[in-house]
Amino acid sequence: MEFADRVLKCCDCGDEFVFTAGEQLFFHDKQFKNDPKHCKQCKAKRVRGGSRVRPETRTNCSQCGEATTVPFKPTQGRPVLCRSCFQQQQGKPKTAPESPSGSEAMQEQN
Repeated sequence: MEFADRVLKCCDCGDEFVFTAGEQLFFHDKQFKNDPKHCKQCKAKRVRGGSRVRPETRTNCSQCGEATTVPFKPTQGRPVLCRSCFQQQQGKPKTAPESPSGSEAMQEQN
């Protein structure tokens, strides 16, 4: 099977890079199914732990109503808390719904 150099586009920076015949042969030998998506510079940044851009969303806290930003896109039906309300909630022990104890249940039956 013969390979020829191909020009691809980096999905991070948008620059074009060459996917050489030698690299294609390597990918073929390793049975990789997908072409590379990142140029060498962006791949090196990712390996070094380059900072990822997190989507910051402005919203209001569901508990106190204060304006806040969160590092995710809120989904409908789930509460979004500001930092202070979130930390307060983390400190509280989770409580299970109370059920009558055995002696109270016996008194209710009588």
